[in-house]
Amino acid sequence: MVSADQGADLFEMHFRRLKWLEQASDQILALPCDYPDGHRVPDHEHSRAQLLHAIHGVVLIKTRFGRWIVPPDHAMWIPAGIIHSVEMLGDVSMRSVYVVPESIEGLPARLHVVAVSDLMRSLIVEAVKLPVKAVPSERALLVLNLILHEIPRLPERPLGLPFPSDARIASLCRRFLAEPSPHTTIDDWAAWLGMSRRSFTRTFQRETGLSLSTWRQQALLFAALPRLADGEPVTSVALDLGYDSVPAFTTMFRRMLGASPRSYLRRSGEGERPPRQTEGGLLSTSPLP
Repeated sequence: MVSADQGADLFEMHFRRLKWLEQASDQILALPCDYPDGHRVPDHEHSRAQLLHAIHGVVLIKTRFGRWIVPPDHAMWIPAGIIHSVEMLGDVSMRSVYVVPESIEGLPARLHVVAVSDLMRSLIVEAVKLPVKAVPSERALLVLNLILHEIPRLPERPLGLPFPSDARIASLCRRFLAEPSPHTTIDDWAAWLGMSRRSFTRTFQRETGLSLSTWRQQALLFAALPRLADGEPVTSVALDLGYDSVPAFTTMFRRMLGASPRSYLRRSGEGERPPRQTEGGLLSTSPLP
């Protein structure tokens, strides 16, 4: 749990950084920060796009467009001007890259989660360690420019959970998140809303951009990933989520994320945990107040 004093210190640091980001002239900035389990960064926005990378821990990001989960070795791309909040599920070691939208052509225009390549992970780690200088070194410029060019190449991952604007369907979505199950069907939801199957299918697709089947699988990942990252056995997570067997859960997980739960988490946990940092490590031509 986060103490009142600790929470106040983190909030103060957060708003200082927001102010500093708006005043800085650099096209790209890299900032490190660690947060304790349960800490929540309130709704905010910035004029720069953000690549929010979770090196360790799991992050839940909420916007009016939906929710996104960011496990280790992933990042969330947040375009400029999007109001969002961030919640820590476990202790989180975060590294963020802030980019002026016009810095390079091809930067993504919408919210989504991406897998972070070994190259990008190394570049971000190096970027937050670069010394603050009025004129960045040639090496610093190379690191930053390569980050800019790699951002559009990062592969998207199905870890977003868009919410419908229709209040009745949104209520069913929230109920599902409270009690997720792989056995929920289109006919069940259509019947609860007094809609035909065809009408419900069209409405849900229009409201979320996803079929109910895909949305449901992504919601199940939302429920599973924080527990798996926290060390819970795959068997207990699978059974708690309503799967009849571990293989059935593993098949869904592999289809969505390209690896079994054990392989995925083993890959995400590789590497030495970076030293704890709460300030410094900024790349900027302006000092942080």
